[in-house]
Amino acid sequence: MGAFHAYDIRGIYNVDFDKETAYKVGYFIPELLSTDKVVVGRDCRVSSDEVHDAVVAGITDAGADVYDIGLSTTPMVYFATANYGFKASVQITASHNPAEYNGMKVSTENARAVGYDAGLGTIKGWIDEGKPTPAAERKGEVHSMDVHKDYLDFLLKYRGDYSGIRIAMDLSNGMANLYAKEIFGDSPAYIFDEIDGRFPNHEPNPLIAKNIVALQELVRKTGADVGVIYDGDADRVMFVDENARFISPDLMIAVLGTYFLKERGEKGLVLQDIRSSKAVGEYLAPLGGEMRTWKVGRAFAAEKLREIDGVFGGELAGHYYFRDFFYSDSGLLASMIILNAVASLKKEGRTLSQLIGEIEKYQNSGEINFRIEDKAGAMDAVRDMFMAQEKHTAYMDFDGYRVEFPQWWFNIRPSNTEPYLRFICEATSKELLDEKVGAVRKLLTEKFGAK
Repeated sequence: MGAFHAYDIRGIYNVDFDKETAYKVGYFIPELLSTDKVVVGRDCRVSSDEVHDAVVAGITDAGADVYDIGLSTTPMVYFATANYGFKASVQITASHNPAEYNGMKVSTENARAVGYDAGLGTIKGWIDEGKPTPAAERKGEVHSMDVHKDYLDFLLKYRGDYSGIRIAMDLSNGMANLYAKEIFGDSPAYIFDEIDGRFPNHEPNPLIAKNIVALQELVRKTGADVGVIYDGDADRVMFVDENARFISPDLMIAVLGTYFLKERGEKGLVLQDIRSSKAVGEYLAPLGGEMRTWKVGRAFAAEKLREIDGVFGGELAGHYYFRDFFYSDSGLLASMIILNAVASLKKEGRTLSQLIGEIEKYQNSGEINFRIEDKAGAMDAVRDMFMAQEKHTAYMDFDGYRVEFPQWWFNIRPSNTEPYLRFICEATSKELLDEKVGAVRKLLTEKFGAK
C-alpha cells in the first residue's frame, strides 16, 4: 500500500496499487465523506480509464451516485466540487509523474483536500484490515456531467488582452489542452498540443530541467516575451522569461501580487511554502501583502489559505492558490493572471526578466536531494550545526526546519512522496551560499552516508 501519501494516492500502476485498491477507495469514499454523490474526473494516462472504471464501480456498489465529468484538469474537478455543492470528488491522475504512474486526488465540500490525515489514512486502514465491501441494496447510478463551459466561463473572467505579447506555450501533451486554445487563441506558439497520456515528448514535470528544453528553444526561435509550461493535470504552471531562463516558481508569487495587490488593491495575507525565497515577502510588503509561511503541498496550503482568508498564495513546486477559486490551485488561472502582468510590463517598455531582477535579491541553491536512511537524525544534525555557529533570527519546525540568519537561511525537510531529504538554502552572496551548501554536503555524506 505504498501509494498512500500525505497529499494523495499515487504510485506506479499495478506495482504500488491496482484496480482492486482503486475499487476499494471508491467504495469507501461515500462512507468517509458522508455523501451519496461523488464527482469523478480523470486525466489522459493510458491506465486512467481502467482506474476510473474501478473507482466508479466501487462508488456505485456502495450505493452512491457518480457524476462523471470525463477527461478533466484537476482544477476542473475542484471547480465542479465546490461550484455545484458536492461533498466528495475524485480526480484520477498522477499529476506530473511519468506515464506508468497513476493515482487519485480526493476532495470534499468546497474543494477541500482530503489528505492522509484528513481521511486517506482512514481508507488505507480500512483496506489494510480487510473491511468488507458488500454491495448496497440500491446500486448507485452514473450521470454524465458537462462542466467544461461553466469552468471556461469562470476562467475567462481573468483573461486580459494578450495581443501585444508573444507567448510560447508547452502543453506537455496533458490536460491543459482541454482549455488553452479556447483561452489564449491561436496567437501563442504551441508545442505538444495534443492530448497523449504516454507523454511522448517529455515527462509532464516542468521542474525537471530537461523537460523545459523544448520550451526554451521555442522562446528563442519565436522571440517570445514569455514561455509557459503546464504539468500533466494542469494544476501547476511554470515560466521562462524572454531570454529562455527558467524562473523559480516561488518568485512568481510576487508577480501575482502585481495583479491582486497593485491592480485590484486587495491588500491582505499572502501564503508561501516553507521553501520560498525571502525576496517574495520583501517585494510584496510595500504593495500591501503580508506574508505567511506554511507546509508544502495542496492538502496543507489550500487549507491554510482558507484558514487565514489569504488573497492568494503559491509554492516552489508551481502551485498557485486563489481565494477567488475556492482557495484552490489552478495552473490555467495562474498563467492567465501572470500573462496579464507580462502584457502590462510590455506596455511599459519593460520585460519579465527585468521584473524578476527587481524581485530576486538572493543567491539560491534550489532544492538539493539527499538519499538518507536516518532522515530525522540528519535533519537535527544540520539544524544543530548551524544554530551552534550563529544566532538565528527566525525558526520554523512545521515541515522539517527553516532557520533564518541575518545573511542567509535554509530549509531541510523529508519528502512526502519520495525517499529523499530535501535541502534548500539562500544567501546574500554566492560565496556564502557555496560555503553553507558545502558544509551540509560534508556533514550528510560523512556522518549519514548521503547519496
